[in-house]
Amino acid sequence: MKKVGLLGMALMSGLVLVACSEGSSGGNGGDGDGEMTVGISMPTQSSERWIADGNNMVSYFEELGYDTELQYAEDVVENQVSQIENMITLGVDALVIAAVDGEALTSVLESANAENIPVISYDRLIMNSEHVDYYATFDNFEVGVLQGQYIIDELDLENEDGPFNIELFAGSPDDNNAHFFFNGAMSVLQPYLDEGKLVVGSGQTDFNQISILRWDGATAQSRMDNLLSSNYGGGEELDAVLAPADLLSIGILASLKSVGYSADDMPIITGQDADIPSVNAIIAGEQAMTIFKDTRVLAEKAVEMTESVLNDEEPEVNDTETYDNNVKVVPSFLETPVVVDVDNYEELLIESEYYSEDQLN
Repeated sequence: MKKVGLLGMALMSGLVLVACSEGSSGGNGGDGDGEMTVGISMPTQSSERWIADGNNMVSYFEELGYDTELQYAEDVVENQVSQIENMITLGVDALVIAAVDGEALTSVLESANAENIPVISYDRLIMNSEHVDYYATFDNFEVGVLQGQYIIDELDLENEDGPFNIELFAGSPDDNNAHFFFNGAMSVLQPYLDEGKLVVGSGQTDFNQISILRWDGATAQSRMDNLLSSNYGGGEELDAVLAPADLLSIGILASLKSVGYSADDMPIITGQDADIPSVNAIIAGEQAMTIFKDTRVLAEKAVEMTESVLNDEEPEVNDTETYDNNVKVVPSFLETPVVVDVDNYEELLIESEYYSEDQLN
């Protein structure tokens, strides 16, 4: 009933909640009932991992007695800004934000600061604002290292001369993590490119040439179509594709399959997030690997950080040097990513109850 009352107040003020609201139970510290509300702003429901992130945080916060307001912006910056503004108006006591565009929230965070609302940046670093209190994420550079090293190991580049053909993809340029993923991968791949054991047939190696805005799978598929038709139409085989996330991997796979690649001769394709379609592609022998970032672990860490801040305590951090948002170095806690492939997906994903067996092929 409290949520109905709060939304009614917002509507009376002429404010309309944008896009989709999930799993919130309303109430805030200003109601006089002693309960606190945490606003949770997630970027999109197009990837299962963001749905899991949001639901896990709601569950953890509510177990601790907090109310929650969960919103998904569906990758529209204006939606996210409007949703956060509404959360501020509703009187949330803290904000946990996974940004659609890490550089587009400066003004709305000024509004949050004016109301003394602490901000935890979640998974994606919010840039260009001093009003980001803490950052909960995975070791994003290490994600790229793991992807690049997997390609090196599968092609046995320590012992094979090659040359092997590889194409490179990067994530959204407005997501700070995308740069860490790419730099991590190139830190291990670059020596083999310099040596000539790896060859980028298209010649496209610069981040700005290979980045995919908003992590859009259709755009990745279209780019892969163009790469194949322009560079691999004369019998040249593609041996590997560096794909930073499963949202891109699935589009890349669709492109490759459309020109005749199958599980028997598919290039080594990397990924990230352990989305169900990609895990099933791994089981089918199409995608080689993905990076598993257990959303339960990260959600729990974000909840712990938020509760510490609300209790005027300092959250646990393990990195105070890496994540500079152009205004400040944001104190961070980095969780550990792990490789998932056909050899260990059952142990890591099913036995841990991240997925049930009937969700996977």
